[in-house]
Amino acid sequence: MRTLKQLFVFAGCLLLASQGLAQKPTIKNAQIHEQSAASGFKPAVDSILQKEPGRVWIGYRIPAQAKEPSMCCFDGGDGWRGSGKCCLGCKMDSEHGGSFNGTVSDCAPPEPVPYAFVFLKAEAGKVSKVRVFSVDCPLDFANLPLYWLEGVKPEQSIDLLASIAVADSGSEREERGRGSEAVMAIAIHDTPAAEGSLEKLIQPSQPERLRENVAFWLSVERGKAGYQLLRKYVKDDASDRFREKGTFALSLSKEPEALRDLITLARSDSSSRVRSQAIFWLAQKGGRKAAQEISDAVENDPETAVKKKAVFALSQLHEGEGVPLLINVARTNRNPAVKKEAIFWLGQSNDKRALDYLEEILTK
Repeated sequence: MRTLKQLFVFAGCLLLASQGLAQKPTIKNAQIHEQSAASGFKPAVDSILQKEPGRVWIGYRIPAQAKEPSMCCFDGGDGWRGSGKCCLGCKMDSEHGGSFNGTVSDCAPPEPVPYAFVFLKAEAGKVSKVRVFSVDCPLDFANLPLYWLEGVKPEQSIDLLASIAVADSGSEREERGRGSEAVMAIAIHDTPAAEGSLEKLIQPSQPERLRENVAFWLSVERGKAGYQLLRKYVKDDASDRFREKGTFALSLSKEPEALRDLITLARSDSSSRVRSQAIFWLAQKGGRKAAQEISDAVENDPETAVKKKAVFALSQLHEGEGVPLLINVARTNRNPAVKKEAIFWLGQSNDKRALDYLEEILTK
């Protein structure tokens, strides 16, 4: 008969074993080859690419912040974090990563775990796709070879993904996509090295498409450190287009300071397109402060085109907040084009207050 101490040891071993199993994805229909990447991640990948001339997948685990939402395929098509849909499974050899009926029996979110899985698809000795999944996502590989690498160092993973992102930025349109996924995978790594890599990728010397993608993931995944980098490289960038795209990234940040930066861009950026976009994203964030700043742009921006964009932004404020502000613009603004724009958007609102105002001016 086992002693109490032996039972504790046995239970501990079971727990460790279950954790080890959980740290691998649920895999279906794959020719699995397991090997170590302890001697170097890139050499391990290069070796696989040399001996596998056809389609092949390479998978490994990365440290990631423990979050409840899934990275998987869902009952409504492809999905990503926070879709609120039921995780099914992903067909890895499908062109668009279609879903299938996996092993998930209910839609309850999984327990958050501090890791995720990265998969590289290669064809003809070249990485053609990058995918990232959470632990709850079953994966079907259509009987293709899958090399599962253990002992991948996060910094080496980030370096390889960064090289893919840079290479993709200069590729033909039909080859694009892997770079975007590579940047996302870098951003999800739970290590400070991710910020260092993303800062290199957002430099003005990099292609703008790559920089815009990095700005998005800095905002979505990297918290305060990501916001600080975003602010550093968006506010005073020489490219009007990049600053314009950067307003969207700032609007996604959960850091309170990001709203101030968006307001600054809306008020004083040298480009009317940047000011207009900043005003639009302020409207999407909503709130009294946003409404005040948008109204200020209607009154004080030097360009009529921006004033008209600000009027549209008022119409986008949440829960009809913009209707009384639009009525005020229609009543008091001295610019005929701006007044006309306000009346137009009041007519689109179907709000009783707007209809009452329109009836008033039509019956005078």
